[in-house]
Amino acid sequence: MNSKPEPGDLLGIEIGGTKLQLALGDARGAIRRRFRFTVDPAAGATGLRERIAATLNEIRARETIAATGVGFGGPVDWRTGRICCSHHVPGWAEFPLGEWLYELTGRPVAVDNDANVAALGEARAGAGRGHDPVLYVTLGSGVGGGLVCGGAIFHGAPPGEVEIGHVRLDRTGATVESRCSGWAVDRKIRELIAARPACRLAHLVGPQRGGEARHLGAALAAGDADARRLLEETATDLAFGLSHAVHLLHPTVVILGGGLSLVGEPLRAAVAAALPGFLMEAFQPGPAVVLAALAEDAVPVGALLLAGAAATSAG
Repeated sequence: MNSKPEPGDLLGIEIGGTKLQLALGDARGAIRRRFRFTVDPAAGATGLRERIAATLNEIRARETIAATGVGFGGPVDWRTGRICCSHHVPGWAEFPLGEWLYELTGRPVAVDNDANVAALGEARAGAGRGHDPVLYVTLGSGVGGGLVCGGAIFHGAPPGEVEIGHVRLDRTGATVESRCSGWAVDRKIRELIAARPACRLAHLVGPQRGGEARHLGAALAAGDADARRLLEETATDLAFGLSHAVHLLHPTVVILGGGLSLVGEPLRAAVAAALPGFLMEAFQPGPAVVLAALAEDAVPVGALLLAGAAATSAG
């Protein structure tokens, strides 16, 4: 095998709680062909593996795969490619994903947590270019994180690394995830609507339940005071959690990704304004806070970069 794979020989896979993506691309993370599917949790891990296997058969009928990189939505032993568990799709616990994919492709496979892989993508091909270290935080249904140092993922003791979502905000058990995830903001909006059914957010959300946070941006753009209060509260909690990571890890940039980051500049600015107030004077003003640049491509791009490294080490 060549140590420098030709463009298009690499495969990046994202296995998440809501979507499955397989992307063909090159060692720079450039995607040239994509397969995207919606995850059906009821079908479990078996359904996902069947979909992956069928898509791999389709790809291999026309393409040669030099190596595969995977970003998995849950804790992973990156050294072996074995899954610890998934919090969204049953049937993944202790599954040897790396070995399984190697059996299907006959080529090197690298598996890592999806937040780590997204951090790698953003650090080397997105908003983190030119920075080192890079701390990436994904604000989705949960809250995850990844740290990239010297262009490589920081790995601690398996199965976790930079689990920023589980950082405690107080002694009662409140965490960054319980207060700053998309689901947490959904809950806050539902509580607001229950207390004040005539508020602007109630009008924007309508009768639906679930995914209320996606209306926060529109409410902010309309100058809604309730939305501004919710944003400030969430941003302040997130900044407090991030301050612990800054004191311990000293990133030069913090990248905000995930669905909640689509609120955009108001969220970024609020976190950036709150963070210095939680930092010791020697670390002022703290790292830059920026929005992710790769959107839903962060994990596939990072997975391609992983695949490139796997192909090179195998060569």
